Amino acid sequence: MKRSLLIGVAAFALLAGTAGLAGTAGAADLKFKPGEDSRFNWASLEEFKKGHDLKGQTLTIFGPWRGEDEALFKSVYAYFVEATGVELKYSSSENYEQQIVIDTQAGSPPDVAILPQPGLIADLAAKGLLTPLGDETKQWLLDNYAAGQSWVDLSTYNGKDGTSALYAFPYKIDVKSLVWYVPENFEDAGYEVPKTMEELKALTEKIAEDGEKPWCIGLGSGGATGWPATDWVEDLMLRTQPAETYDKWVKNEIPFTDAAVTGALEEFGWFARNDAFVDGGAAAVASTDFRDSPKGLFSSPPKCYLHHQASFIPSFFPEGKVVGEDADFFYMPPYESKKELGNPVLGAGTLAMITKDTPAARAFIEFLKTPIAHEVWMAQTSFLTPYKSVNVDVYGNPPLKKQGEILLNATTFRFDGSDLMPGKIGAGAFWTGMVDFVGGKSSADVAAGVQKAWDSIK
Repeated sequence: MKRSLLIGVAAFALLAGTAGLAGTAGAADLKFKPGEDSRFNWASLEEFKKGHDLKGQTLTIFGPWRGEDEALFKSVYAYFVEATGVELKYSSSENYEQQIVIDTQAGSPPDVAILPQPGLIADLAAKGLLTPLGDETKQWLLDNYAAGQSWVDLSTYNGKDGTSALYAFPYKIDVKSLVWYVPENFEDAGYEVPKTMEELKALTEKIAEDGEKPWCIGLGSGGATGWPATDWVEDLMLRTQPAETYDKWVKNEIPFTDAAVTGALEEFGWFARNDAFVDGGAAAVASTDFRDSPKGLFSSPPKCYLHHQASFIPSFFPEGKVVGEDADFFYMPPYESKKELGNPVLGAGTLAMITKDTPAARAFIEFLKTPIAHEVWMAQTSFLTPYKSVNVDVYGNPPLKKQGEILLNATTFRFDGSDLMPGKIGAGAFWTGMVDFVGGKSSADVAAGVQKAWDSIK
């Protein structure tokens, strides 16, 4: 899956993070001293502290974060430890997806598990290995997260008895609906950032008319070649169809051959299959490595002016390029003609769940509802949140704040579709189908091939 493929990539590469190892933590580890910086909501920490005395108890958390992200997570949970007196032990594994399955099925789960794969969470819930978080948490998400219903939908799964319930709490989100550009190049050419998809298409045509290439697009990724195109299609599905149609698509409740799906493929083809619109021509799209693709933005003269990719892509910009100065981004815009679809955002993220029902585990979920549990990480790097009550001025730098505001302005959020599909589809037939599509195969034939693969696993 794409999420696993990119787990080692710095999520934003916008700011150097805190170094160190996570494990147990205490008051001495607090990154920001409570009460000293008025940007933080210290009152939320004090209020939480009043009702949660966990001295003498231990909380075990298992998650995906290692290295820098592990140290950043430690900087957050240090405040939970200080507020409750609990002993907290965090662990991870290179093969965390397999390890959590082994541990839960063996009857030795952590108290809390944090995972970036909704499909895996659904499997754990269906086996009765998760504890429902209750209607109170469901209502909290509806009231406090932008596009709250989207987050409730993402966090709701069927239990062992087939009854649906809220089992997960979304925390630490990534944004994919971004288009990258070089402000200096736009200024020199007199181009303006588009606000609608119609304007983005007009800009694409204008750049081509000026004798330049509008887009750099690269699908190359070794054995995972093709995945960047699935992000394009998912973004375009959310901008051409209601979110309910997107949900049916990722579950194959409508076939891949449905007009809604082939329509999104054709919209991607409008950009990617036109020699005049892509650096190197359409034939170069599949063979260009996604890590090399954005470098054309920085050539002199530029090889392209636009690049669609998630928030991690600055990791592959030429050395020394600073986001917010040498490069910038804008929200992948919606269609003016589809105003009823609002401002959809495609992304990914992690979800926390109780795998062993203890007072400390329940208290940790409550801690994640405090602004301070978000603001401490926001103030550093690699963290976005849809929590409406946080102070966006806490974000560690302007680009992070800008991405955070995209989340807050979202009317709909949907998780990366190919990561929700069965592995044989989302990390197989869909990827290879997109390579065939940019190579000239019709959308109908590509869709039929993916659907055939899906039918074979039903």
